[in-house]
Amino acid sequence: MPVLTFLTTTHFDFGAVKVLGPELAKLGVKRPLIVTDKGVVAAGLIDQVLNPIQPKPNWPVFDDTPGNPTEEATLRALTLYQEAECDGVVCVGGGSSMDLGKAVALLAVSGQPLAQYDPLKGGGKLIKGIAPVVAIPTTAGTGSEVSVGFVIIMNDGRKLTFAHPTIIPKLAICDPELTMGLPPMLTAATGMDAMTHCIEAVLTPSVNPPAEGIGFDGLWRAWRNIRKAVENGQDRDARWHMMMASTEGAMAFVKGLGAVHAMSHAAGRLSDLKLHHGTLNAVILPSVLRFHDGHAAEKYERLRAVMGLSANADLAKAIEELNAAIGLPSGLSKMGLKTDHIPGMIPYAMSDLAHFGNPRKPAAEDYTALFQAAL
Repeated sequence: MPVLTFLTTTHFDFGAVKVLGPELAKLGVKRPLIVTDKGVVAAGLIDQVLNPIQPKPNWPVFDDTPGNPTEEATLRALTLYQEAECDGVVCVGGGSSMDLGKAVALLAVSGQPLAQYDPLKGGGKLIKGIAPVVAIPTTAGTGSEVSVGFVIIMNDGRKLTFAHPTIIPKLAICDPELTMGLPPMLTAATGMDAMTHCIEAVLTPSVNPPAEGIGFDGLWRAWRNIRKAVENGQDRDARWHMMMASTEGAMAFVKGLGAVHAMSHAAGRLSDLKLHHGTLNAVILPSVLRFHDGHAAEKYERLRAVMGLSANADLAKAIEELNAAIGLPSGLSKMGLKTDHIPGMIPYAMSDLAHFGNPRKPAAEDYTALFQAAL
């Protein structure tokens, strides 16, 4: 029997950050920890978020979020949270900051170790609660501000996805103004992350028509606006639609994800390469679309229609052409991955939570072929 889960309160529009102070008061949060990264701080976005609150608060800030959030960084942020006697978390940044902030909020109430909450091992039963989280995205990509999960690279090298309804932020504040300064490459990579979420969510076989409909709508917005946002970062209409596509992507993937994310998680755990998640998704997506072609025919038909393609169009080729148009790499080898990396990534892809959402289940040899095709 389908169980339809939807999500949290979202304030969405230019200028939405002005609600932060009043909304924290409603939640009873007086001293939140701000979780962000140094790039967001340097861009002046923390000031932009806090300026509407008068007098301007002096809340503790953890700005050392890695590009791919780690358990080690999570524990350092948790220490600051506890030492500063915080009572909530405000995440300001991309998916990495939001994921790390969620992990801190979970550990602050439910306790360590983080690994015990692995949903593939029934860890959701151990969650006692989570500190209030307000998520404020500064990119249009992950949709983590409304998602049921977070992804962390563990100290043992695994890149784990933690998912549970209690992890959804109490409040999302989506202000496209915060994305206006994103450079073209980051706009392209995060935008393709959002598009991949929409496509993979649609293709998962689990039954959730409302979420699937949201995935189609998010794809419609992203497909029509990503080029505009990359070409002109000051296009306010394109920025609005890309942030909406990002939020919708996460609303849609309550259905699940698939091999693209299983593979990108497996590659993203390679700490020496520091690979960007959205770029990985963009580069891997065409190979996975070819692998699944013929196993979800009606959904492929609807995807083509939403994207304005002909009835017999090659979806994978359309994504490859889009990647080229917006300046993304043509293959994983351009990002530093080599054939020698592939055997070590297969077990991680096979055990990733996203692996279980495919319309056609890849075996180990299929993942090998998919990685080779994406090189």
